[in-house]
Amino acid sequence: MIIKEIKSAEEIRSSTAVLSQAFATVAEDFGLTESNCPTNSAFIKEDSLRLMTDKGVYLFGLFEREKQVGFVAVEKSTDSLFYLEKLAVVPSYRHKGYGKILMDYASGFIKKQGGKEISIGIINENSVLKAWYEHYGFREAEIKTYTHLPFTVCIMKKYI
Repeated sequence: MIIKEIKSAEEIRSSTAVLSQAFATVAEDFGLTESNCPTNSAFIKEDSLRLMTDKGVYLFGLFEREKQVGFVAVEKSTDSLFYLEKLAVVPSYRHKGYGKILMDYASGFIKKQGGKEISIGIINENSVLKAWYEHYGFREAEIKTYTHLPFTVCIMKKYI
């Protein structure tokens, strides 16, 4: 198993497929469609990942035997605050510790960049995911409502 930074067009294409597969289960569980939630990663396009890299967001892929099975993005907000985004594992590879591997890698990367705090935003109603992040030390910081989203967002934070 290897984690590497996503840079090439082929890696972006592969990452888009991983995100679409991984977030499709969430979209189905919460009734999200491209019409009511076009920004959800289940409907992500390659251009969106390219724009993220253009903005300086770090993209990482988790590979098992040359096949990409996971993804995470890290964005620097301030010198001490970083955002963890789009952490995803392909459904058939879940429950093998790959999410934790991605989380640990991202946390280590953030520490090396001088980060002290990690923030994430998740669907507040996704109690399973919220519990998963709480297990890894994240705490609920704020609940937000956005008019363009059909759910509330739970902002969770962790100090490292």
